[in-house]
Amino acid sequence: MLRWILLAPLLILLILFGLSNRQEVYLYLWPFDLAWAAPLSVAILIFGAFFFLLGAGVTWAAGLVHRGRARKAEDAARVLSAELAEYRAAAAKQIGPVPQPAGTNLARLQRPAA
Repeated sequence: MLRWILLAPLLILLILFGLSNRQEVYLYLWPFDLAWAAPLSVAILIFGAFFFLLGAGVTWAAGLVHRGRARKAEDAARVLSAELAEYRAAAAKQIGPVPQPAGTNLARLQRPAA
């Protein structure tokens, strides 16, 4: 729901921009003698989309190192967690049965350690 609340005004602005700027412009590519005639709104939106994707790609590439480190840290945490579980199980076997507290008449069940 929040996505639509944030997206709706942006879409309305883009539609109004496209309807307001319909005059034709010629876009030239310098080393070549090519020209493209397009509405101003289309040209600006295409350039905006291109540079948005360029920025997203640069950001994604910059995050590759951090995602790799995070993956390695998760693997190390998983290994350490498994080792800790093994040490706890070994310690529980070494301790043996827990003695009955003084002053109680309840019998404690003897169960093997995990």
